[in-house]
Amino acid sequence: MVSRFSEIVNLCKESNVHFLRLQFTDIDGIVKNVEVPESQFEKALDSQVMFDGSSIEGFTRIEESDMLLSPDLDTFAVFPWESEYGRIGRLICNISLPDGSPFPGCPRAILKRQVARASSLGFRVMVGPEAEFFLFQLDANGNPLTETHDKGAYFDLSPVDRGEEGRRDIVLALESMGYEVEAAHHEVAPGQHEIDFRYVEAVEAADNIVTFRFVVKKVALLHSLHATFMPKPLDNAAGSGMHTHFSMFNANDENVFYDRDDPHGLSSTARGFMAGVLNHARGFTAVTNPLVNSYKRLVPGYEAPVNVAWSMKNRSPLLRVPAARGNGTRCEIRVPDPSCNPYLALAVMLAAGLDGMEKKMDCGDPVNRNIFSMSGREKKRLRIKTLPDSLCAALDCMEKDDVVKDTLGEHVFNHFLLNKRREWEEYIKVIHPWEVERYLDRY
Repeated sequence: MVSRFSEIVNLCKESNVHFLRLQFTDIDGIVKNVEVPESQFEKALDSQVMFDGSSIEGFTRIEESDMLLSPDLDTFAVFPWESEYGRIGRLICNISLPDGSPFPGCPRAILKRQVARASSLGFRVMVGPEAEFFLFQLDANGNPLTETHDKGAYFDLSPVDRGEEGRRDIVLALESMGYEVEAAHHEVAPGQHEIDFRYVEAVEAADNIVTFRFVVKKVALLHSLHATFMPKPLDNAAGSGMHTHFSMFNANDENVFYDRDDPHGLSSTARGFMAGVLNHARGFTAVTNPLVNSYKRLVPGYEAPVNVAWSMKNRSPLLRVPAARGNGTRCEIRVPDPSCNPYLALAVMLAAGLDGMEKKMDCGDPVNRNIFSMSGREKKRLRIKTLPDSLCAALDCMEKDDVVKDTLGEHVFNHFLLNKRREWEEYIKVIHPWEVERYLDRY
């Protein structure tokens, strides 16, 4: 029987692959990679490639900088683009210390720990992400503008949707790499798009998001466009979210979120998971929505959630249960945006849900009215809290949430807080055009 190691070596030869990218993400979710030539493939596959971790934001101190790249051989894929140098292969890596032990700052390892926790309870975690993005024009020097390439709206077609061809090429590129794409369409705002994947296990889902963001940007450039996953690049238009669907299955491949005898078709497991998500939402928002700009999206009026509640019939709450039942039973967490580190975001949402399950919490009754139209008194009566309204407020909530802290671990928790506090401090020192326009003449 051919080993996976030998299989990848053979696939590289058959596919004209002369370079191999060993890919990982930093704490902010930015893709990093070390590229090795064909002569080093076997060494790379055997986890013998090292890199300087002190050069990666939030990774490690300079006096302990050597880190090992440990590739997950099941993530091998070949990029569809070919050049005079042949094609490029890709492996997603876990980060290890020189002695081979896991590095506590590896985002992928943090998610894997929560998946293992769910597995110890007898559950397999399935995730379906829906990442939105914008396509913008470039200026004569190749710099991105905030001018859209179309005037399309939700589900529009060409000629008003001029990104249709680019979306199609993105889908073809992803499918050539083995991804199963369920749908692609124009979103609400001009220049905004969404491509949905079939649900897969949690770690694979996070890997898919990372690859997706890279492929979208690459294909956009081939169409002389700029792709951005910035949550809110335009005033007076919908922002980009990353709605994330969670479900769980047991050893018999049965969806444990489903209960045919419950009025809502939801099991106590599902209700506990949802309660945990609602209970910790304010604490994990800094991770799922990590930018100053993220909170320009989380405002009333654009279908982005600002209310900590759940529903089956409208999209104003943070958590929605789609109509499908049986094996399709799932909950949709609507707060994340596509700028997040997907490994950390999935980890904190999953940990929140598991906390609710283990403590046998209950999510209560759904709120099926439009919460945006409720008065403050009504929301208070229904005990509906709101999400943090700024990155600063979200970090304050995060510091008080022990589940989020334990999930991230001391290393990532402290570095994340430090990085984001600095980001907020930089932001509040800047005088923005809105302030000048509003106040300069008036005062």
